[in-house]
Amino acid sequence: MSVKPVNLIGIISDTEGIYEAIVIASKRARQIHQDSKIELNQRLETIAQLTTTVDIEEEMDVTANPDQLKMSLEFEQRPKPTELAVQELTGKRLQWRYKELEKKESEETDTE
Repeated sequence: MSVKPVNLIGIISDTEGIYEAIVIASKRARQIHQDSKIELNQRLETIAQLTTTVDIEEEMDVTANPDQLKMSLEFEQRPKPTELAVQELTGKRLQWRYKELEKKESEETDTE
């Protein structure tokens, strides 16, 4: 896996600074990872349902399922969540907001 340089000027221009950009990218990477994990688990469940045998007494085969191996290789070849998150951040495809500002706005509308 090669190291890819990142244009920090492009990241910092839309945020308050590098630390804010890191937090935004890391939260997005966690979301991407969670979505990928859910997708993998769903696909593994469908393979497990297709390969279950009718005879419960029959021992499970210890050898790996070729479909399962193919799917895991597919997931390994995908770009990493961090890389995708940085691409989205530099491509200006992310939107974020601050929780503190939302609380203050809701308090101001409640007092009026």
